[in-house]
Amino acid sequence: MSPESPPAPAGRPPLRIVLADDERMVRTALRVILEAEPDLEVVGEAASGAEAVPLVRSLAPDVVLMDVRMPEIDGIRATEQILATMAEPPRIVVVTTFENDAYVYDALRAGAAGFLLKRADPDELIGAVRLVARGDSLLFPAAVRALAVAHTAGGPAPAAPAWAARLTDREADVLRLMATGLSNHELSERLGVGPQTVKTHVAAVLAKTGSRDRTQAVIAAYEGGFLMKKS
Repeated sequence: MSPESPPAPAGRPPLRIVLADDERMVRTALRVILEAEPDLEVVGEAASGAEAVPLVRSLAPDVVLMDVRMPEIDGIRATEQILATMAEPPRIVVVTTFENDAYVYDALRAGAAGFLLKRADPDELIGAVRLVARGDSLLFPAAVRALAVAHTAGGPAPAAPAWAARLTDREADVLRLMATGLSNHELSERLGVGPQTVKTHVAAVLAKTGSRDRTQAVIAAYEGGFLMKKS
């Protein structure tokens, strides 16, 4: 899925964003890019995971851009703590220098909605924030697959997950297509069904795989061998 998304409709409050990165210059650059958009507002900054957790709890932003490697508490632990302690947690996007960073995979497993590279251009950054804020996941299919393969390399072949047998044929197809990064709109077009039907199928996939969102469902599918067998 390409991280491109139109701005929110006029009159809607701007999306509230918290930046968590131990480099002040990075936070400043991100703020400048994001606040140039009328529908985006940076409401707080943190220089570590330890600062980010209470800040996010107090501000309740819509989106957090979380550096994956920070002192005291890294982005993985901070993500886990935020998602575990907030009734309505924000969408979290981890930011990293290297797409094959094992930290990224752990952050996705912890519940991050996706990841961005620090070298992403401004349009990608802005699009990513809007995308996750509306409930989609920021998946880069090739990178996620490579991370999953690296994570499971050398171990025994996974047993078929119990949830796989509970998926209908259509739900299994939806999960495979989700792993390619298709949005709900794209799934609707590919499958020839209405948007509400797609939402119903996606919700069923999340429930049956025990996943918080699409990213976690795709990770579960790779780790359970469900997708590897179809590669």
